[in-house]
Amino acid sequence: MSASQPDPERRWYPVVTIGPYLLLAVLAAFTVVMKRAQGASPAGDLALCGLAAAWMLWMFTLHPAWRDRPAVMATFFTVLIGITAVLVVRAPWFGCFAPAAYLYAFRVLHWPWRLAGVAAVAVVAGTAQAAAVDKTTAAGLLGYGGILAVNALPMCGFAWFAWRSTQWSDQRDRALAEVREANRRLEVSLAENAALHQRLLAQAREAGVLDERQRMAREIHDTLAQGLTGIITQLQAAEQAGPHRAEGRRHLEAATKLARESLVEARRSVHALRPEPLSQAGLGEALAAVVRNWSARHGIAAEAGTTGTVRPIPPATEDALLRAAQEALANVARHAEASRVGVTLSFLDSEVALDVRDDGRGFDPAVPAAGFGLLAMRQRIDGLSGTVRIESEPGAGTAVSARVPLAKEVPA
Repeated sequence: MSASQPDPERRWYPVVTIGPYLLLAVLAAFTVVMKRAQGASPAGDLALCGLAAAWMLWMFTLHPAWRDRPAVMATFFTVLIGITAVLVVRAPWFGCFAPAAYLYAFRVLHWPWRLAGVAAVAVVAGTAQAAAVDKTTAAGLLGYGGILAVNALPMCGFAWFAWRSTQWSDQRDRALAEVREANRRLEVSLAENAALHQRLLAQAREAGVLDERQRMAREIHDTLAQGLTGIITQLQAAEQAGPHRAEGRRHLEAATKLARESLVEARRSVHALRPEPLSQAGLGEALAAVVRNWSARHGIAAEAGTTGTVRPIPPATEDALLRAAQEALANVARHAEASRVGVTLSFLDSEVALDVRDDGRGFDPAVPAAGFGLLAMRQRIDGLSGTVRIESEPGAGTAVSARVPLAKEVPA
């Protein structure tokens, strides 16, 4: 509790601990005066006052730890009310001790015993107020009951209201505590979410960088690497042509053309544009052009064909299948020693398939193939939820099949 909000217990501490003694002392002095005026002895009343003071001193003032023990406090209050009742019977003015008794009832008794304690004090106070009422008659008893009701009902109502107010205050404090705890947890969650968001952003940036590196690696392989390999092959062929100037010039022209095409493809790759053959034609026509140019450069018979009902397919699928065909043809030129190559594009019900077959020397599929080309091909097709299968055996050629699923058309 802050300094601006004093503790109610401390504020009422002098009233609870000192007030009853002062009030009892005043009543004792008044008793001495009144008894002597009446010619009676105040000894009995003073003895009861001393007993009440000693009881309050021992049970409440000197043992503050006992105040949190309900059974002990209930005994303390019951005995004190009993002493007060005897004093009231002996001298009605001791009903003025009722405020101290009410104070103890609200301080030491818990609900619902507090209600019974307040009612007991009200009965004692009402009895003192009705001392002059003749209780031997019906009217007197009715008046006595009315006096008791006037004392008991307001005080019991006040006790109930105070109890409900305490409950509401406790509920409000618990609600505020729950709200503070919820806010604390929310702040923790927001901090965790912010940290997670930062990690996700960092991971997204890293993933984007990695994807871009892989894309550039594939594009460099499919453009520069294959183009340079083709150029070297043509230059070597021109060198071997020797005195055959026409043959050498043809290879030089092929190398020059291939260099220009590779330069164009490299520029398009840097800017993430579509391959040159697909910029002006569909996938079937682009594959046919690639196969014709490849056959002319390498002097290997090659045919391209399309089966099934041709329909539009996503550009990413076209790019991946064209690059897969280029990679397969490049591998044939480097390794297969083939005399014929067939490239088939098939439009099936739910997928599009690319098959590249050659009659070259083949290889053992059990031996893992080296090189980045096949890995790049698989990455492209896998990224489209497709599959790549390679079938080959020594002396029986090789077949590369790439299949990519297509979305089913919805009937009109």
